[in-house]
Amino acid sequence: MAESNSNLTIDPRSGFCKSNSVFYSKRKPISLPQTDFLDVTTFISSRPHHGKTAFIDAATGRHLSFKDLWKAVDSVATYLYDMGIRKGHVILLLSPNSIFFPIVCLSVMSLGAIITTTNPLNTPREIAKQIANSKPSLAFTTPELVSKLTESNSNLPIILIDDETNTSPKTKAGILTTLSEMVKKEPSGSRVRERVNQDDTATLLYSSGTTGESKGVVSSHKNLITMVQTIVERFRLNEGDHKFVCTVPMFHIYGLAAFATGILASGSTIIVLSKFEMGEMLSTIEKYGASYLPLVPPILVALINGADQVGARYNLSSLKFVLSGGAPLSKEVIEGFSEKYPGVTILQGYGLTESTGIGASTDTLEESRRYGTAGLLSPNTEAKIVDPESGKALPVNQTGELWLRAPTVMKGYFSNAEATSSTIDSEGWLRTGDLCYIDDDGFIFVVDRLKELIKYKGYQVPPAELEALLLTHLEISDAAVIPFPDEQVGQFPMAYVVRKAGSNLSEKAVMDFVAGLVAPYKRIRRVAFIAAIPKNPSGKILRKDLIKLATSKL
Repeated sequence: MAESNSNLTIDPRSGFCKSNSVFYSKRKPISLPQTDFLDVTTFISSRPHHGKTAFIDAATGRHLSFKDLWKAVDSVATYLYDMGIRKGHVILLLSPNSIFFPIVCLSVMSLGAIITTTNPLNTPREIAKQIANSKPSLAFTTPELVSKLTESNSNLPIILIDDETNTSPKTKAGILTTLSEMVKKEPSGSRVRERVNQDDTATLLYSSGTTGESKGVVSSHKNLITMVQTIVERFRLNEGDHKFVCTVPMFHIYGLAAFATGILASGSTIIVLSKFEMGEMLSTIEKYGASYLPLVPPILVALINGADQVGARYNLSSLKFVLSGGAPLSKEVIEGFSEKYPGVTILQGYGLTESTGIGASTDTLEESRRYGTAGLLSPNTEAKIVDPESGKALPVNQTGELWLRAPTVMKGYFSNAEATSSTIDSEGWLRTGDLCYIDDDGFIFVVDRLKELIKYKGYQVPPAELEALLLTHLEISDAAVIPFPDEQVGQFPMAYVVRKAGSNLSEKAVMDFVAGLVAPYKRIRRVAFIAAIPKNPSGKILRKDLIKLATSKL
C-alpha cells in the first residue's frame, strides 16, 4: 500500500516528495506490533510500566488501581462471554464520563465485540436512530439515563452502570444486571477466547462524516493500537509519573482514544470529571497535582479571561501541559495563555473520528508558536494536498483538500459502501474535507472546511440534519442552516427559512420547534427569513453565499 521511503527523494525540510506529490511525516516513526492476532485491550494491559493508580473519580475521590482495573475488565468480559456475547456483536454505551466507562470499553473490545458510544445529551429520537443503524445486542447505561433508552422504544436488554453504594432496582423490566454484580464474577482463565485479529472492528463511533447525516465510523484494533502508541510516544509518557485530568467526553474519539484507552498503556493516572465545571476542574488539578489538562478551545479562552481570579483561588503549579484539540488556536490565544500561565506549555492536535483522532500535532511550545498551525504530520502518516476541482496533487504552500494515509485511518463507514468509497480511495487515502496547505517546514494549516459541519463548543452539528427537521414544519417551504461565528462557542447553527404563503411564523417559533427535537448543542440560535434559498444548478444549497449574507451584517 504505502511506498517505501528509501528510494524516494524527500525534502527534509517540508517532507514533500516531488516524484509522487506526497508529504511524509517528519516525526520519528513508531514501531507497531507485527503479530496479526492482537486486541487493543491485551496490547494496553501487557505494556510494562510502574504506574499504581489508573483512575481517580474526582467527585468521590475513589481510586482504582491498575491491578483492580484489569481484574474488573476480565470479570466483565467473562460475564459478557457467559451471556453469549461474541466477536462482532455490538454493545451500546450511553454514559457520561466515569471510572466505569473504560472498564466497559476494554471488556467489550477484549472479546472482539464492538463498542458503540452515544452522547448522553442526545434525545431518545436520536438514540433510536443510532440503535436502528448499529443493531446492538445490549446496552450499558446509568440509572439517570435509562429512560432515554426505554423512550427510544428499542427493547434493548440493559446493564446498569451503578456505583456499588447505590442500591439500584435490578428488578425493573429489561434490566439484566448491574456492573457491580459483573465485577464480582471470578474471571475464567480457562475459557477459549475467539482470536481477535488486528483488522477486526473495535469501535463504532458516530460522526457526521464529511457530509450530511451521522454515520458509523468503523475503527479496527490496529487503528486503536497505532493511536495508543502515538499518544504514549508523543507525550514521552514512558518517563515518570503523569496525572491527566479528563474533561473531554469519553464517548468522543478524543476522549475514548486517549482517556478510556491510550494513556493507560503508559501507567499514567487519569482523574475523571463526570461533567465539565470550571471550578471543579481547577480544584481537581490543585488537589491531585495534575500535570496534563486536555481541553477544547472555548475552555482555554475562559482560562485566559478568568486568569486573575484563577490565580487568586487555585494553586496550579503542578500543571505543565495543556492539550487543545478541535480547532487551531489563534496567536492572541496562545500568547494570552503563555503570558497568564508562564509555566504551562500549549500543545495542539488535529484529527478526525475517521483517523482515530490522529493526524497532526504540535509537540513543543516552539511548534505551537507557528500561529494557526494544526501541527506537523503524526508519525507513520502521509498527506497529499489535492486541488478539489482538478484532482491534482499540489506542492508546498498551495491550498487544497487534505488527504491522509496512515495505519489510523478507519476501515470505513458502517453499512455504507457509498459513503466509504467517496471518502477513502482505492489506495487508502482519506479525504478529510478540510482545505489546507502545508508550508516549507511541513506545518499544516487548516484554511476552511470543505465539509459543512458546524463546530459548536467542539461538538459537530451537521446542517443537513437540521434542514431535514425544519422541512417537516407545516409552515416552512424551504430552509438552509449555516454556521454563525461566535466568540464564546466557536460557531452556532443559524437558519435561513422560507415561510409558506400566508404564514407569519416567528423566529422564536422556529427555534422552539427545533429545540424540542434535538440535543441542546444542535439547537438553532438565530433565524432569518428569506424569499428563496440560493442553490446551484444541481440543487445544492450555496451556503457560502448565505454565510456571506449573515456575516456581512456583523
